[in-house]
Formats: sequence, C-alpha cells, structure tokens
Amino acid sequence: MELRQLRYFLALADECHFGRAAARLHVAQPALSQQIKQLERDLGVPLFHRSTRRVEPTEAGRELTGYARALVAEEERARTHMRELATGHAGRVRVGFIGTATYDVLPRVARTVRARLPAITMELRGELLTPELVAGLHSGAYDLAVVRGAVADPEIRLTPLRSEPLVAVLPSHHPLAGRESVALEALAGEPFVIHPSRSRSSMYDRVLAACARAGFRPESLVEVGETATLVVFVAAGHGVALVPQSVQSLSLDGVTYVPLAAPESVDLVLARRAQRNSPAAEQVAAVIEECVSTS
Repeated sequence: MELRQLRYFLALADECHFGRAAARLHVAQPALSQQIKQLERDLGVPLFHRSTRRVEPTEAGRELTGYARALVAEEERARTHMRELATGHAGRVRVGFIGTATYDVLPRVARTVRARLPAITMELRGELLTPELVAGLHSGAYDLAVVRGAVADPEIRLTPLRSEPLVAVLPSHHPLAGRESVALEALAGEPFVIHPSRSRSSMYDRVLAACARAGFRPESLVEVGETATLVVFVAAGHGVALVPQSVQSLSLDGVTYVPLAAPESVDLVLARRAQRNSPAAEQVAAVIEECVSTS
C-alpha cells in the first residue's frame, strides 16, 4: 500500500467517478484504474462497487477512507515540517546569554521568535559567563551565545551587536547618587562589587581596566556571580559597581544608576560555531541581531 495509491483511492471515493477522479489527479483514467486494482489486490478486498454509471465504495472502502485521510494528512504534515526545518522555520535552538544581556535582550528575542517563528522551540539560559558560553558552543550545549568582548577562537564566528556605555551603580543614599554624572576616580576609595575573576570573566577585566585608566585599583572587591545579585549587593551597601547601561532595565529599589563623566564602553557580541549551524539557528541569529539593533 503506497501513499500514491491512497491519494488515488481518496479522489475516487470523493468523486465516485473514474473520469472526474482522474481529471482531479491529472492522470490518465487507465492509470487510475490500474492503481486502484493494485491496491485492492494488496489489501485482498474490493474497495468499490463498479457499474457503467457510478462507482461507490464498498463497506471496506468506507472503512479505509478514515485511515487513508489520516495517513495522507500525516505525510503532508511531515513534508511541511521538513520544509520548515530546511528553511530554518522549525527546529530546536539553544541560546545562552551573558548575565548583563539577560534582562533586555533575552526577553525581546523570546517574544520575537515566538511571534515570528512559532515552530521553533527555544531553550534560553541567562546569567552565564563568556567562557562557559564559549565552551557550550564547542560542546553543542548552545547553538548561539550572546557574550561580552572579543573571543579569540578560530572555531567561533562573532557578529558585533552593539557597544554600550558602562554606568556606575550606587546605593541610593550615596553622596554622589544625585549627580548627573560621576568621575570614576571619585569612587577610588569605595569597595567594588564585581563579577568573579574565575573563568576570566570579561566584565571583571573590563571594570578593573576602566579603574586603572582612572588611576586606581579598588581597595577591596566583592565578587558576585549573577548581575541581579550584584545590584542587590550594591543596594545593601556592600559597595559600588560598574555595569553596562542595559542593566538599568533591572529596576531594583535602593540603587541609582549614574553615567560616567569619562565614558567607558563594553561590546556585546553574538557568537556561534564557524560551521555546522542549523538553518533554525541562523534564523534565530538574525532575530537577535535585529532585536539588538532596534533596541
């Protein structure tokens, strides 16, 4: 029993006329008749009562109709899904986000993919460090990663997304919290809440480099893994911090975000494997680039 035979069978069951069924299928009438006879031989039962004026399904023919429609519909669904996979409109895509991109980029990407590419299943993880994300690209744990700074790896392809300024995060009661901007050197005597030095965190190096350009190294460092926790520590009075401007979307009581008088910036980059990327991953990559460029 072949799918082509089932399509022929359904056309004849609908039309109850060999000529009309053949015309509907765009085949010659003898070819249709031959396929129906072959199907009946395969199944061992007549499927139609034939007369010179009319063709009617037998009891077996009526029973087969439901199965045939289900099988043909399932085949069409499979074809559609394969086409979607081939064009990147279906599939599973795993995306990891650096901590500071978790709050503005991740939600926007999730909403856009859900609306525009509903057949793609997204697995999203935020609050990760760049080295973890790069390792995940190599292992296949992630298809795409939104990271900070340059990644010197020939097996990883990078697409710049945006450069954004760093801002100071101060406790709301801090003497400098009401300023329109703050000179970074004015924070020289403060403890800094910072992303951890382990695994070569890009933000750890970026913050210390900015402080060095301002002529100091923080006297004490409080290392915190997640960006949200970092801001909470500042609100609790454990120190001050530098974060990308987009972190301001994380609205928490007890902190004030103040621009730096001498701008310091950090790059946001989309990373993916240089090869072996699925069409679905490329579709989601295009969404990420669009979401960041229009934010």
